[in-house]
Amino acid sequence: MSLLPSIRQLQYLVAVVDLRHFGKAAERCFVTQSTLSAGLKDLEQALQATLVERTQRKVLPTPLGEAIARQAREVLAGAEAIVDTARSGGAPLHTALRLGVIPTIGPFILPRVLKGLRKAYPDLKLFLREEQTAALLERLRAGELEAALIALPYDVSDCEVIELGSDPLWLVAPPNHPLILKDCDSVAVSDLSPRELLLLEDGHCLREHALAACHMHQARRNEGYQATSLYSLIEMVANGLGVTFIPEIALSAGLVRDTDVAVKPLTDGSPIRRLGLVWRRSYHRPDDLAALGAYLKGRMAGLRIKRR
Repeated sequence: MSLLPSIRQLQYLVAVVDLRHFGKAAERCFVTQSTLSAGLKDLEQALQATLVERTQRKVLPTPLGEAIARQAREVLAGAEAIVDTARSGGAPLHTALRLGVIPTIGPFILPRVLKGLRKAYPDLKLFLREEQTAALLERLRAGELEAALIALPYDVSDCEVIELGSDPLWLVAPPNHPLILKDCDSVAVSDLSPRELLLLEDGHCLREHALAACHMHQARRNEGYQATSLYSLIEMVANGLGVTFIPEIALSAGLVRDTDVAVKPLTDGSPIRRLGLVWRRSYHRPDDLAALGAYLKGRMAGLRIKRR
């Protein structure tokens, strides 16, 4: 009977392939570099194959090492599933969960839902990571997250998705702006000049959603100022640099409270973003994420602004 790789050896291989660095891989696995290196050599000897190329400056996985690492991830996921099943006894959200969330959602929705979530599922251990959408999806596909809370539309065709509800964009402008002073309850995006639109920097999906709302992907617009956060955008508008769009969940959370700006909703029929919970189709506890999605969806209605 062939000598089988150990779970620990497979963890070492995956870490080295992911990070291309023995020291960083050892830190991830909470072992010394010599322990990791020895474990990886034992794995190569057991398999009678070279899995990584070692040089003084870098570590490169061989094509065979890459292929075995892909299979190792599946084995490790299966091992984690065994532990989760044993610990939870099958109860929903009776586990640890790594949830990614984007910056234009996290600060405005999580503080208002986490207390109730903990009460509903007291055995849930939720670990949060805030990053832009592309980075979160990369971590999700690599198995570093179980799920991500993002804004749609976005290409997540390879993931399971639960849509949680709509999150319309609102115009934010100086109080004396003509569109604010105009005698109407809402604003048509066709009335907005592209040159005065302020945006988040590249990488934020809200930037693309704002451009889509105005059909401005190819239009000339205010590129002289780009913000790193919604808070920065509001300050720029308050200083008379232009106007912007802010998602409704941020407004209902008080983002513009005590600031020198005014807001108006966009007219009915304007493109809106939607919030969604996404996860890998191969995730071994889909019922957990379905339960989380159902809870968040039920809370979304209470986070909306009631229009007159």
